Amino acid sequence: MAAPRTRQQGQAKRADARRNIAAILDAAQEALIADPEANIGEIAKRAGVGRVTLYGHFASRAELVDAVFTRAVAASDHTLDAVDLEGDPRAAMGRLVAASWKLIDQFRALLLAAHNHIPAERIRAAHDRPMHRVGRLIERGRAEGAFRADLPTSWMVAVYHSVIHGAATEIAAGRLADDDAADVITSTLLAAYAPPAE
Repeated sequence: MAAPRTRQQGQAKRADARRNIAAILDAAQEALIADPEANIGEIAKRAGVGRVTLYGHFASRAELVDAVFTRAVAASDHTLDAVDLEGDPRAAMGRLVAASWKLIDQFRALLLAAHNHIPAERIRAAHDRPMHRVGRLIERGRAEGAFRADLPTSWMVAVYHSVIHGAATEIAAGRLADDDAADVITSTLLAAYAPPAE
């Protein structure tokens, strides 16, 4: 009869599981950024685990993509929380665009993988907190006279979202250089947000 599992053995097993999960998520993120169609075998190999181990933690490719996407959104949100949004709203908008663009540029292939496996409403929900951040900055800019107040804030936030994702499309098509994107996005938004001339 087998001896009962000790507490130390249980803790070691949980630690191994945590390491495996972290390795799988890291490998999946790298693989999906390199190729949104990367398969489970490629991801398992990159993570240094077998397919059985991977499936022991993530029941399907869709579940794994969801976990990678959720983790990337949380990490991105943490990064954007650190952006200085004080002072001149126009300068703050430039800083927010620069930080946001770096993240979108980094994860755009991951977003493509997410669109293939995650319901659209989940992806939209993941954008809620970042878009609230943009909305708060726009509201402050309006209150201080830096941004126009004749359009709904929700529309101005939608313009931000459209322009920043439009830049990713233009880069993918070869019509916009990576290095120019943040300046082009910021210039476009500040022109759109400028108070109309009296």
